[in-house]
Amino acid sequence: QVQLVESGGGSVQAGGSLRLSCAASGHTSSTYCVGWFRQAPGKEREGVATIRNDGQVTYADSVKGRFTTSQDNAKNTLYLQMSSLKPEDTAMYYCAASVGWFYSCIDTHWSNYAYWGQGTQVTVSA
Repeated sequence: QVQLVESGGGSVQAGGSLRLSCAASGHTSSTYCVGWFRQAPGKEREGVATIRNDGQVTYADSVKGRFTTSQDNAKNTLYLQMSSLKPEDTAMYYCAASVGWFYSCIDTHWSNYAYWGQGTQVTVSA
């Protein structure tokens, strides 16, 4: 019903910036939470930044002040602007969307998100 495709990943030095994009298609009006998750090798997948359908934006504590997520509804695209990148930000980044409603999009476990992109790798060197 919803297709998501991430782009914009790459390698950058610590302190640098990257912007990730997530192009959505399909029945996107049915989504309640959209956002970004990341997973490093051997680590649990974690929420990074989410937007609820009423506009509520939340961030993981680890990225507050450094990352900004936004959406362009006309283009059906979600963005993650990442600045002041740190080596610990290195991970595969995924965009995701839920069809169920949740009070907190970022606190809801990632398995509650029904739709996922293929992922884009972000590597930050020290």
